[in-house]
Amino acid sequence: MTTRPDAEERFYDFVVVSNRLPVDSVVGGDGRQRWTQSPGGLVAALEPVMQSRDGAWVGWPGQADLDLEPFDTDGMHLVPVPLSALEVEHYYEGFSNDTLWPLYHDVIAAPSFHREWWDTYRLVNTRFADRTAEVAAQGGLVWVQDYQLQLVPKLLRELRPDLTIGFFDHIPFPPYGLFSQLPWRTQVVEGLLGADVVGFQRDADAGNFQQAVRRLKGYATKGSHIEVPLVDTSPGVRVYGPIKRGQASRTVIAKKFPISIDAAFYREAAARPDIRARARQIRGDLGNPKTIMLGVDRLDYTKGIRHRLEAYGELLAEGRVNPEEVILVQVASPSRERVLSYMQLRDEIELTVGRINGDYSEIGHQAISYHHQNYPRDEMVALYLAADVMLVTALRDGMNLVAKEYVASRFDSDGVLVLSEFAGASDELTRAVLVNPHDIDGLKDAIMAAIELPARERESRMRYLRKRVFENDVEKWSSGFLHVLVHHHAIVASASASASAGAGADSSSEA
Repeated sequence: MTTRPDAEERFYDFVVVSNRLPVDSVVGGDGRQRWTQSPGGLVAALEPVMQSRDGAWVGWPGQADLDLEPFDTDGMHLVPVPLSALEVEHYYEGFSNDTLWPLYHDVIAAPSFHREWWDTYRLVNTRFADRTAEVAAQGGLVWVQDYQLQLVPKLLRELRPDLTIGFFDHIPFPPYGLFSQLPWRTQVVEGLLGADVVGFQRDADAGNFQQAVRRLKGYATKGSHIEVPLVDTSPGVRVYGPIKRGQASRTVIAKKFPISIDAAFYREAAARPDIRARARQIRGDLGNPKTIMLGVDRLDYTKGIRHRLEAYGELLAEGRVNPEEVILVQVASPSRERVLSYMQLRDEIELTVGRINGDYSEIGHQAISYHHQNYPRDEMVALYLAADVMLVTALRDGMNLVAKEYVASRFDSDGVLVLSEFAGASDELTRAVLVNPHDIDGLKDAIMAAIELPARERESRMRYLRKRVFENDVEKWSSGFLHVLVHHHAIVASASASASAGAGADSSSEA
């Protein structure tokens, strides 16, 4: 942290910008408002980074029409960005989650394109950029997170060209054939190109983005480098313009930085006697079946829950699994409950669960144990320890940290991970039982293979998976991204200084 001498306000050398602040507001028994850490992969991933730095986090506090002053909690300085109820509806529920989310996830559901949503998205992104510019120190480092804020890098660069700006895309970036459907595709690409480094989960995502840059802007790309031309319209202001021969340019890096988890936390939690006892209790409460299969997902159409239930229902109907010996525990965390497609999905899934349980459950032996709620991390670790087979069968997923959490929790080197090849985690966790979740017969065979896998093979696979997760934990993800960002900035600054020195020498020579 640094403080500018001409103001009492604090300014920060490191600023994280995301849609949500990493805390939720709760009201205690005494009626007082308190803040607790939010659940979710982004918060879990960035918490160790923020606590190791005296940085600031800019984001929405999670409630409409709540205008708060900046405050400190859990070693972090939080800078709230207010949103009205209409802005939440148009920017977050609308453009972010009913336009971009389905478009970026292979159009599993049809995206909606509304101009008023786009207008609000631009307005909110501008507010985030303005607030960030106000708290970032001169020459500071800013790390913008995810698809809700894709315009912020360019807006922030125009406000504060002194800043080093990184952007990380937590979800897939779609092939150009899908991305081109977006009416505001060029504005989004220009927004992302405002960053110095744009990070993605997979090589394919970075490649898709580079293709969009070539198609929409005509900029040259080589490896992970994109050359973005500059046009100086007035002192200190840089805007994008067409490529011209001999024109000055800046280099943007676009490459993969697969996100991970705080693996040590899950390993240590899983070894605790109380959590191990809770895992045994869970098995007992479920009737001590021979095999517990577990699915843990947000209630989202991208997660493949419907396909998973279809496959399991057919296995029960065919007699390949016995409900007295096998149970599926499905945790479906509430998600975007005011969005129509999510309300319809919940109704469909709960109807399917009820039908399967009605057809195949017996007294004392449920076919499916279904839970539409959030659980604390300790309880999730106990569930991971209790589960013999983990089903991560997303139709499309940027990474899927649940797969890594399960692996990190299995200190006993037991358990089997069934993993969709369309989740980013499959690039690293190659010794999971990989599956195409669209292939119901193949999914059924993968489930049976996981159930029947010999103990020695389970141990061999899990040891390999654990090695990969612990070698590539959240610290490596964050430090790797920040290292590239800082190193790239140093190279650019050095080149700029050399160019300025050369220009000065030329002027002296002419004089």
